[in-house]
Order: sequence, then C-alpha cells, then structure tokens
Amino acid sequence: MKKRKVTALLLAFAMVLTAVGCGGGSGSGDQAASSDGAASSDGAAAEGDGAASDATYDKPEFTLKLGHSDTTSNLLHVSLEHFADDVFEKSNGRVKIDLYAAEQLGSNAEMAEMLEMGSLDAMMMPQGQEATYAPKLNALGLPFLFPSYDAVYAVLDGEIGDELVADLANRNMVQIAYWENGLRQVTNSKTPINAPEDLKGLKIRTPEDAMTLAIFNALGASPSPLAFSELYLALQQGTFDGQENPVSNIHANNFQDVQKYIAITNHKYECKNMIFSMTTWNKLPEEVQTLLTESAKTFGDEHRKAIVDSSDTMLAELEEAGMEVTHPDAAAFQAATASVYDDFYAENDWAEDLVNRMKAVIDGAQ
Repeated sequence: MKKRKVTALLLAFAMVLTAVGCGGGSGSGDQAASSDGAASSDGAAAEGDGAASDATYDKPEFTLKLGHSDTTSNLLHVSLEHFADDVFEKSNGRVKIDLYAAEQLGSNAEMAEMLEMGSLDAMMMPQGQEATYAPKLNALGLPFLFPSYDAVYAVLDGEIGDELVADLANRNMVQIAYWENGLRQVTNSKTPINAPEDLKGLKIRTPEDAMTLAIFNALGASPSPLAFSELYLALQQGTFDGQENPVSNIHANNFQDVQKYIAITNHKYECKNMIFSMTTWNKLPEEVQTLLTESAKTFGDEHRKAIVDSSDTMLAELEEAGMEVTHPDAAAFQAATASVYDDFYAENDWAEDLVNRMKAVIDGAQ
C-alpha cells in the first residue's frame, strides 16, 4: 500500500512538471536567432508564439538593425519611426527595430554588402544600388518613362513589381516593400536649366547608379557618383556644380544653402525599398515575417503619400529661401536621352519586352 502511494505521488509530480513545460515560461525558445550580428534574440517571458498574441514581452525576443542614408528630418525616417513603433506595439514588445540614419552604419554600397554577407538585418536600399543585385530594376530609372506617380504605382504594385526584384534571392536578400524616393529634379550653383545644352560641362553628383550616369552623360553634363552623406560639403566646396534628387531630399538636406537653381525636370523615377538579409529573414518565425511585411507596406504607402502631398509646399519653401525655379519643356530632354533606351535594349535581351509591358501598364493608368 505504502509503495503504491509513493508511486502515485511521483506520477502526479511528473504531470505537474509536464504541464509547466508546455505552458511557455521563460527563455528565448526555438526561434532564437544567432548572436553574430544579424537579428539578435534576447529572449522574453510569454505564452504562445504569435507576433500579435495577447502575450507581453518584458524585453524583445528579436532586435533588428535597419540602416539608411537619409537624415532624421527626412520624411522617410519619419515613416520608418512609425513602422518601428507599429511593429513593436503589434508584437507586444516581441520585435524591436533599431533605426540607424544618415549612413551611421556605412554608405549604401557598404550596407548592401553587409546585407549580402548577413551582418546587417535590413536597410532602405536606393533603386540604383539595388539594381546592381536585381538588374531589371534599372528599367524604372529610364529617362522620362513615368508621367505621374499614379503610373509609377500601377507598375510597382502589380506583377511587374515582383518580377523586378526577384533576382535579389540570388544575393541573400529579400525585398518586403516598395518605399519612395520620387521623381527627380536637378539643382546647380551656376545657371538656370531650361534646355539640355544648359547642362553641358556641369559637374553633377549622382548616386552609384549606372542609369543616372548614362542620362547625364547623354545630356552633356559631367556626372560622377559620391556618397550622399558627403554631398552637402562637396557642393559647398564647389567639388560639384550640382546634383539631382527628389524635392523632398533637396529640402530635407538644405541644399538651397549651397545651390541657387532648381529645374523641375522629372527626368527619372527612383524608389527606395525595404530589404532584409535572408540570413536574418529565414530565422524569423512566419508570424513575425507577416507582421513586418504588412507594416512595411502600410508605412511605405504612408511615405509615398507624404512625398506626393508635400512636394509643392517644399518647392515653394525652397523658392522662398532664394532658389530660382525653372520648368523646362521635357521634349528636348527626351530627344537628347533617346540613346539611353537604345543602349539599355542592346545590353539586356529582356529589356525591350519588359519596358513595353511597363508602358502598357502606364498607358492603362492614365
């Protein structure tokens, strides 16, 4: 009898231990990421494994580093702060995103290399930089392709948008949302721009983007790339006569202090997208991936709207600050850059078909 009681007590105790073990408890769990620099996992006390469950985390299970090249006053950074707050709130503290602005982690090229190696979790990658890994993305930057933002979004938010970035998978990267950079304009300190010949010989800073270099070479300028973080000083010192960027970037970086003239050329479109290293992405639970993707799309749309809605106001403020604004007729610029299309088609056997399909979508969006 005594032996049977002891056995019963031992069985009861074992059942209690089993119940405790199945209830969650403390610890980082099976989904903990590595500590080698990508997706650090600190562990958390919670029940269940849903990113948006009722569980509350005393400290994040996943802390992700996201770098970009813009200043903290830029509209992109503002929307990134909203994105980070949204992810933290909806995951109940499980996922924390640390933002590193103004090339704190390195230039765009350096951050892209870190993504490929798996030593950085995520970045906002400019179109030109991304196109070195996904060449079809270069098609977005063809001169004077898009007549409006509506036409841009019709292309990016459809099947073609997915096709343009599919090659990232071959370089250990995944894009989770298109964000904005915008239709680009030209500034300089020498002369008003009204015709292509006004650009002749001007030293123009460009991003590390072969398409932008091709456009300004065709227009007779003297373009060369430079890291964005070094641009203001280079303009101030006269290393470059001018540069090209969306109005929002010109405004956020106070280029009106070192540039006299701005031409509204809309010479090309450029996106800036949220890219994760696959090293990090594959370590995240599916529900965390879903949360990140949905939030990135939501606040990417917010950023798009902010760019479009603020453009006229920002341009007016640049003019009030002393910039002289011109609105050149696009026809002469289009004729001068026709060779950029010819060269692009000659270099890529897929290019003409892709561009024709893009133009069909653009025509349908008008």
